[in-house]
Amino acid sequence: MTRSSNSLHVLTSPSTTYRALEILPNSPKSLLHNQNHSFHPPHSSFLVSLLHRCGTLRHLKQIHAQMILSDLISFPFAAGRLVSFCAISDTPDLPYSVAILRSLFNPNAFAWNVAIRGYSDSDDPKKSIFLYRDMLRGSARPDNRTFPFLFKACAKMSGWCRSGYAVFGHVMQLGLLTDVFVFNAGIHMFAVCGGPEDARKLFDESCVKDVVSWNSLINAYVQCGKPQEGLRLFREMEVTGIRPDEVTMIGLVSCCTQLQDLDLGRKFHRYAEENGLEFTVPLTNALMDMYVKSGSLEPAQFLFDGMKKRTVISCTTMIVGYAKFGLLDAARSVFDKMPEKDVVPWNALLAGYVQCRRGKEALALFHEMQTSDVKPNAVTMVSLLSACAQLGALDMGLWIHHYIEKQNFSLSVALGTALVDMYAKCGNIKKSIQVFKEIPERNELTWTSIICGLASHGHARDAIEYFHRMIEIGLAPDDVTFLGVLSACCHAGLVDEGRMYFAQMSSIYKLSPRIKHYSCMVDLLGRAGLLKEALEVVRTMHIEPDAVVWGALFFACRIHRDISMGEYAAARLLELDPHDSGIYVLLANMYVEANMRDEADKVWLLMKQMGM
Repeated sequence: MTRSSNSLHVLTSPSTTYRALEILPNSPKSLLHNQNHSFHPPHSSFLVSLLHRCGTLRHLKQIHAQMILSDLISFPFAAGRLVSFCAISDTPDLPYSVAILRSLFNPNAFAWNVAIRGYSDSDDPKKSIFLYRDMLRGSARPDNRTFPFLFKACAKMSGWCRSGYAVFGHVMQLGLLTDVFVFNAGIHMFAVCGGPEDARKLFDESCVKDVVSWNSLINAYVQCGKPQEGLRLFREMEVTGIRPDEVTMIGLVSCCTQLQDLDLGRKFHRYAEENGLEFTVPLTNALMDMYVKSGSLEPAQFLFDGMKKRTVISCTTMIVGYAKFGLLDAARSVFDKMPEKDVVPWNALLAGYVQCRRGKEALALFHEMQTSDVKPNAVTMVSLLSACAQLGALDMGLWIHHYIEKQNFSLSVALGTALVDMYAKCGNIKKSIQVFKEIPERNELTWTSIICGLASHGHARDAIEYFHRMIEIGLAPDDVTFLGVLSACCHAGLVDEGRMYFAQMSSIYKLSPRIKHYSCMVDLLGRAGLLKEALEVVRTMHIEPDAVVWGALFFACRIHRDISMGEYAAARLLELDPHDSGIYVLLANMYVEANMRDEADKVWLLMKQMGM
């Protein structure tokens, strides 16, 4: 039997406890009613030491029972430590801690604070607010340790900002805003609940600031996507003479990541090195992420190779980086060497396979995932559906859809859009429309997916109707949406509508047409026999026409037997790729169809001379 269990066995004997009480300076009876709660019975420290060695709830309850029998529970120190162990130990039991707290006669602030802290760190932080209300009804007075946990709880819950502001009012009434810990927690709460503007106002009005205060506000700007403001705040911080630390660097590097400013990110990296800042795991991860997202893999790899301790985030960042550069074997190597994996690295590697259009390997990886202890999530399903869309694997897509329903995944915008896109690209447009109608929430990408799907299946009028419905509900189309609409017009020969939508791209939606939009317009006009207008579109392009644009014009010329313009388009195609034998063959065929045999023979002879 261990020392801990022996001690517990001794304590479970009432006679032993009462004998221990008999040797105290005062009689047990006087101790029970002693109002001087600063007095600690000699054997209370023994009980507290047992709490630290307690490994199970059963042992804890034995100690609790003994404290009740001996009335040690009436002493704030011992009672507070009991609540603390239940609330914030490695294996907390929050309901039991609250039950103990409510059974105490006038529990002190420490007992309330540890219970509030326990719930603020849990998945149910709102209960910390309820405990605070109960605390206010009692005799204990909140102190500077109460409010940081309350602010943290309010920041974790999107719908509890009003409670956060009410708690802040109590801080003001109690005059605790001069406490730097309370102030910093308030900055964070204001940043989450009211935005960085509210946090900045509180920051500017306070004379209590340390490096944590500056860090909290810089990170608030990062989290709300205002990196320029974060960088400006850092320059103000430099003027005040406060020395940045590793956490400051994390915020600044994150600003560079959002801006994709590689040069500035490198400067902060050098600053950290030159000023002897510790390259903690979070800072190294932030630098790696900045380099990867800014398109510089080599320094990220150098940092990764030099890490003595790697976390799941470290490995996942490198997997994403390798996948971004198409180095999937290296990504797989990092993945396989990870001692522990949660769902995030699995999803990162899956997404990498999909991005590199290696759908079969993505599906194979999912089968591996099913044999592991990691449970797929909605992000996994989105990648798998994209892989099915690439492969045209309708059966696998149907299985994944059934899996989503069986696992009761919420049909989010991203997941619903992936389903709509998968069914459309796998040839089942009816199912795509059905899923689209069932999705509880749709965004621009969802509408774009159904519009492009309808267009690719030849349902031009339906695609245009969905486009108008999208506009009516106030969603803004992007360049991909217009590509679907123009494709629909091209398939159906809707020249006037095509002209109108093409003009609306720049005039109404301020979208600059891309090469695919121009090729759609050239194809639409060319099929309708409007060859001169099609050529004018090519000549007025703000970007250099590629082979697809000239190819669309060339095919139109061949269909409508405009030899002169066809020769011109073919010449431009050959300038782009003089060794493309297909262009020569098509040109020769155009001459044959126009009964220009001599010209066709010249083309065949030229091909022979070029060794084609």
